[in-house]
Amino acid sequence: MISAPGSHHGKTTVTAALARLHREQGRRVAVFKTGPDFLDPTILTRASGQPAYQLDLWMGGAEHCRQLVYQAAAHADVILIEGVMGLFDGTPCSADLATLLDVPVLAVIDASGTAQTVGAIAHGLASYRAGLPFAGVLANGVASARHGDMVAQGMPAQIKFWGGLRRAAETVFPERHLGLIQADQVDRFDARLDAVVAQLADTDLAQLPPCVQFEAVASPSLTPSLRDVRIGIARDAAFSFLYQANLDLLTSLGAQLVFFSVLDDATLPMVDALYLPGGYPELHLDQLARNHGMRSDLQAHARQNKPLYAECGGLLYLLDHLTDHGGRSAPMAAVLPGQAQMKNGLQGLGYQTVPLPGGTLRGHTFHHSVVTTPMTAIGQGERLFNTSAGEKIFQQGRTVASYLHAYFPSNPTAAAALFLP
Repeated sequence: MISAPGSHHGKTTVTAALARLHREQGRRVAVFKTGPDFLDPTILTRASGQPAYQLDLWMGGAEHCRQLVYQAAAHADVILIEGVMGLFDGTPCSADLATLLDVPVLAVIDASGTAQTVGAIAHGLASYRAGLPFAGVLANGVASARHGDMVAQGMPAQIKFWGGLRRAAETVFPERHLGLIQADQVDRFDARLDAVVAQLADTDLAQLPPCVQFEAVASPSLTPSLRDVRIGIARDAAFSFLYQANLDLLTSLGAQLVFFSVLDDATLPMVDALYLPGGYPELHLDQLARNHGMRSDLQAHARQNKPLYAECGGLLYLLDHLTDHGGRSAPMAAVLPGQAQMKNGLQGLGYQTVPLPGGTLRGHTFHHSVVTTPMTAIGQGERLFNTSAGEKIFQQGRTVASYLHAYFPSNPTAAAALFLP
């Protein structure tokens, strides 16, 4: 596991570079992201050449997380797990996952503005919780060889120092909202990553990590309730927030997944149900507004009372209008009445249970927009810590939409009900 004292220390960059390094050495790499994040996994997927999965103890549960890594161990030479925020941040936290799986933690610590004190931070991370498997420290943002020597001098004898990564503009990945932007939007992605890989190749991290053995976990028995159901799934630059585990589950339930682009395809594919995931529709207003054929087909799909499930960005697209951060408004699909307005501040964040027509799922929300609609909600999510009202869930015919991103493996029966013809 690659963790840190907090955000912005370089976890994603180091995890991606390690994945690319081992991949270039001919090894098969499986990469995971702790928590519900959609953005970092796009970086990890591109670096490793394999789909990145989320390991979330709250949304999926301990047995589900253990099952995912056990399955990965059957075919991977190296398993890398990127932590979330700081090592002990959140309930559950990255340390909980590392302890559950008995995976050693490599702490990436930004050494900018400090030197020997990195050793004190490392000591705190390693000793804060008894029994935590701790692999050592990689310093990030090292200014010079002398700076790296000073960091090494302050490292406690019992903590392995894996070396340092030099500070360089060409290795920095740009950010948006809560994390890095998606891989396909990063300018000179491969060049940036290769620059980090070249530095890691000079450290002991170029070697295989310690061997970890995972106990066998039986896969849950699933009834193929979606056998031969064709589900059209939007996947393009505007709609890309998809959990790979959600797609795997739908396939395991017997569904045939048909991917299409809301941006580029003039018509819908021949499908029985639709899934519009989250993403960034506000960045593609003109192209979405110009695609009259797609809008017409979506309206016809809804009028025929076929299942349509939309999350966050998918919800925004189904409304009458969407206004971006600059105040520009454009017509959307007009499947549901209402409009959405992008805001500068975060409008929703955190875990919630999702009471849907077919049962309760667990999920997560983060968005920077507000919706105004005459629709009456059929229910709303319940926040994990009940700090405020949860997200509203709307239904009109067989169309179900909300800001919530649901994790389908948390309740396969409820997930299947969203798409049953």
